[in-house]
Amino acid sequence: MMSQRSKKELTESIRGRYLKANKAKKQQILDEFVAATGYHRKYAIRLLRHGPGPRALKKKGRPKKYDGEVVDALIRIWEICGRICSKRLKPFLPEIIQVLERHNEIQLKPEVKALLLEMGCATIDRRLQKERFENRRGISTTKPGTLLKKAIPVRTYTPWDEEKPGFEEIDLVAHCGQTVEGQYLFTLTSTDIATGWTECLAIANKTQEAVSCAVQELQARLPFALLGLDSDNGSEFINETLFRYCQVEEITFTRSRPYRKNDQAHVEQKNWSVVRRTVGYDRLETPQELALLNSIYADLRLYVNFFQPVFKLIGKDTLDGKIIKNYDVPITPYHRVMASQTVSFEVKARLTNLYVSLNPVSLRKSIDEKVARLWKIVR
Repeated sequence: MMSQRSKKELTESIRGRYLKANKAKKQQILDEFVAATGYHRKYAIRLLRHGPGPRALKKKGRPKKYDGEVVDALIRIWEICGRICSKRLKPFLPEIIQVLERHNEIQLKPEVKALLLEMGCATIDRRLQKERFENRRGISTTKPGTLLKKAIPVRTYTPWDEEKPGFEEIDLVAHCGQTVEGQYLFTLTSTDIATGWTECLAIANKTQEAVSCAVQELQARLPFALLGLDSDNGSEFINETLFRYCQVEEITFTRSRPYRKNDQAHVEQKNWSVVRRTVGYDRLETPQELALLNSIYADLRLYVNFFQPVFKLIGKDTLDGKIIKNYDVPITPYHRVMASQTVSFEVKARLTNLYVSLNPVSLRKSIDEKVARLWKIVR
């Protein structure tokens, strides 16, 4: 049995003769070399052609076009935008780059910016694949209310005028951790169907008084008139206090079907993408945590509504028994409000002035710092 050193010396000694030989002579040299070394014939040919050591194999496919500074800039912008999916990020890139450059948060070379804007959704997904993560799920705390079910109509689809802002889906998110025992905090989440405008308010409990007060605060926060509310069948919503308030304020009040979360798909999605992704599933129960949570939501409402593009369903087609959903180009709730014909010029001017003054990086840092403080208190 030849040693590796002997095999290497033999290879070098006959390699020159093999390269100069004709086809018949090469076959004879190769037979002798394989018999002496015990190498596989294909490996022996590669050694005699290219010499010992790793062979520089030519990689198949097109050369990498997006790398280095382009990927670094993409990851930074993706982090600033809250790690949104590529189909939401791609059409938002021109605007967010302009905003970040206005606030001197990034400085991109012209060629880097051009490549960044050329990236397709699939390429963005590939470049961000290593950066993604998963999260866990929580438990439900909804208890049905039966007192006014007959007085509040069921909404199984959206009969409201979707082009008119002001019709809200509302829901509660429980910050109970792994147990529903005792008292803990809740978040009232509200999502406008027409624009996707989202508001979050932390409340100490889910009594009808607390929820009604939160709805009144919600009405004051919205940049448009509150025209309608749609809730689940929880007793925190289906009660005399909220029902009478909606009657007095001339707010349309409807409810979803029991155990049909898709009836409230807009707000259910925000429960995850806005609330859970920000503050997680830990148990929150103290006044200090309540104040800090509302402080987080004060920044989060600006970040989400001004710098988080969202899709809007514009139609459904049936093809071979399958429902094909069609969505528009994702834009931010702010831009959807600005495009509405029912929002006054004064409100639009006020929102525009606020938008120009906002720095998404500062908002993201403020949110992250407050969330870190919240988790430090909890843990």
